[in-house]
Amino acid sequence: MRVAVVGEPTGWHVGRLIESLTSRGHQASVVRWSEIAAGLGRVGCSFSPPALALADAVLVRGMPGAAPLDDRLEEVVFRMDVLGRLAARGIRVINSPRALESAIDKYLSLARLSAAGLPVPRTLVVQDIAGVADAWAALGGDCVVKPLFGSRGRGLHRLDSPAALTAWLDRPETRQRPHAVVYLQEFIHHGGWDARLFVLGSDVCAMRRRAMAGEWRTNVARGGHPEPFAAPQNWIDAAVQAAATLETEIAGVDLVSAADGSPVILEVNAVPGWQALETVTGIDIATRVVRYLEVG
Repeated sequence: MRVAVVGEPTGWHVGRLIESLTSRGHQASVVRWSEIAAGLGRVGCSFSPPALALADAVLVRGMPGAAPLDDRLEEVVFRMDVLGRLAARGIRVINSPRALESAIDKYLSLARLSAAGLPVPRTLVVQDIAGVADAWAALGGDCVVKPLFGSRGRGLHRLDSPAALTAWLDRPETRQRPHAVVYLQEFIHHGGWDARLFVLGSDVCAMRRRAMAGEWRTNVARGGHPEPFAAPQNWIDAAVQAAATLETEIAGVDLVSAADGSPVILEVNAVPGWQALETVTGIDIATRVVRYLEVG
């Protein structure tokens, strides 16, 4: 196969995928998001670079959109459009543009999970600062503000007291955008840990992420410590159903435990990392991804 991996050439995951693809006899190339271009004319669409246009399959590694906020929407829309046109040509794109669009948008993804009957935290989204205090109170006076688009624990703020709420409202960044979209989610007391379940088709492997002392965020990028985790079957079932609901073939599903021990789905990542997962499971995830692509 000719496979184009969309991402940064220096990225760890990109390197692992390229290594696995080439070792198994495939022609692998790396395409940066910023290199993608498209043309239109009387004979139809054209795409560049050639590695993208001639690919049998495209693996998306890294989320699109790194520009300042005012420009990012155009980046995301164009890049998803190109992936969509490639898929329309019969090129296999993993994950699909539709799946990426759903997972990128925290509100849309949780709305679809909720509509499918899956357990998600109470979440409120408002479009002006005046509504934040009411939403905070409705969520029990302890909630997390998250960027609608974001990952790796960036931009998260816990508002667990009136003082924390006031401090967040008084931030210059908040005051400068009084009519911004604000996504608030109830804080679920997780005992200092959550679980990441990596879903590849129907195959699942898992780890626990334990927050470092004094930190409520469990993200490994924020100092969380990965541990082995034997996920209960109802957690596995929830993760597989969540991935299927968002049409993700590859997904990282983050879950926490409710008071009764049942799983609550925090979010689904359509471009999940697996470096920490490999360290605690010993599984060669990149090779599993390539094998999954091969049996397509």
